[in-house]
Amino acid sequence: MKRRSNMSVSGGFSLIELMITVAIVATVAAIGYPSYVSYVVKGKRAECRAALMQTMQQQERYYTQQNAYLAYSSAASAPNMKTFSGDKANTSACNITAAQCTSTVALTACVVMKGAPNYTDPAVNVITLQSDGVKGCTGTDQTKCWK
Repeated sequence: MKRRSNMSVSGGFSLIELMITVAIVATVAAIGYPSYVSYVVKGKRAECRAALMQTMQQQERYYTQQNAYLAYSSAASAPNMKTFSGDKANTSACNITAAQCTSTVALTACVVMKGAPNYTDPAVNVITLQSDGVKGCTGTDQTKCWK
């Protein structure tokens, strides 16, 4: 007759199984994280563009009342104008300023809105929108400005 042992076998994972699982998770994270960061930057860029369009509408209303656009560089110099995107200035995607289109064109004719990002964007720096409809930006990839 065979005698049974009272020793139980543990049902845990071996070190190899654990290392393979960690390697798979690390590979998936290495592939997914850059895509995630790219989509976050695209979202912030879209927030900035939307805020520029909204602020340009405010400028157009101001123009109909004052017969000139308003140039400003901060909230103190911009009564009733939005100077940032988003709900709060400290969490917004960009700061918004307004200036003359060129030094030779008066504010009665043209204003340019500029959205300076509050985040790191390797492709696009400052997004611009002029009252005559011209859209643009500065940066290394200007095809991504308004896309």
